[in-house]
Order: sequence, then structure tokens, then C-alpha cells
Amino acid sequence: MPHDHHDHDDDHALLPPDPALRVKALETLLTRKGLIDPAALDEIIETYAHKVGPRNGAQVVAKAWSDPAFKERLLDDATSVCADLGFYGRQGEHLVAVENTAEQHNIVVCTLCSCYPWPLLGIPPGWYKSDAYRARVVREPRAVLADFGVQLPDGQAVRVWDSTAEIRYLVVPQRPEGTDGLDEAALADLVTRDSMIGCGLANTP
Repeated sequence: MPHDHHDHDDDHALLPPDPALRVKALETLLTRKGLIDPAALDEIIETYAHKVGPRNGAQVVAKAWSDPAFKERLLDDATSVCADLGFYGRQGEHLVAVENTAEQHNIVVCTLCSCYPWPLLGIPPGWYKSDAYRARVVREPRAVLADFGVQLPDGQAVRVWDSTAEIRYLVVPQRPEGTDGLDEAALADLVTRDSMIGCGLANTP
């Protein structure tokens, strides 16, 4: 209908070019039309940012640090193991866990878009979706790690894993020294979101 088409054109003209502002403008337009509830959106964001992850992923990592048999199962079939713990759902299918060791450090990117294990890590950070990160980490991963404040030993190789809609990765960071007496809850407090992407290290106690 001509009137509806005109309305859509006006809406498009109101949207700013900056992506963040564009999202906010779209949210405002949809709210004014009564199509979305801002409170419901805030609740969803709060859930994914703080309740769903990255604390869920930290629990998985802490259990892997504490239980060698669990870690072996996680590295063999992360999807099933995480599902058994209740961490599954949209953006959580086809998980693969990769372990950082003294010989190899792993870092994750999605070069095509922003594929990311939401049930384990929550909402992907803005930098993960940026063109700069997606392009640079493949070409010069050590330089990107240095930008995040991570300096690896010369003998430690770096492997970049490219997430897709079919496979999403969880990095199991190296367990910090001096944590032998800590239980899983205390260990989970040391695991950061960035360490499970590979662009950071676990905190030391």
C-alpha cells in the first residue's frame, strides 16, 4: 500500500549511519510502534550479559581444571558435556573446546560475522564483531594479543580458530599457578570472558 511504503521510507531516512546509533534508533522506532517492549529487551540483555554467561563458561573451565576425566570428555565432545550441565540452546550448538598449553595458545575469531557460544560466554563484546579484530587476528595474532596485554613466550605457538554457524569454540585457558588448594567456585572466579576467547589469560589468585 502506498501509505505504508511511504512510512517505511521515512523510517529508513531517520536511521543514522553509525551502527550503534542505528540500533538505538531502530529500537526507538519499534518501541513507538508498539512492536517491542524495552523492559523485555533489557531483561534479555541482562540475562545474557550477566546470568547466562560468561559465568557459565567459567564453571565449565573450573571443572575441567579440577577434574581430568571431565576435561578429557569436554575436549572430546564439548556439546554434549555442556548440555549435560544445562548450557545449551541457540548459539550453543556444535561446541568445540580447545585447551591452552605451554606449547600452544588458542584464540578465537569469526571472520564472517560474529558466531559465538552465547550460552557459555553471554553476548559477544563489540570488539569481537569489529572488522579490525576479525581481519588482524588472522594475520598477526601475536600483535592482537599484545594489544590485549598478553605477551606469550617465544616458544609458545598461537593457533587461530575460526568460528562458524556450524562450530563455535571455547578456549580452556591454562590454570594459573598457586591454585592447587582452590575449589571449583574459587577457580571459576579466576576465569575471565577474554581468557575463554583466547585474547586474555586467567587471573592469578
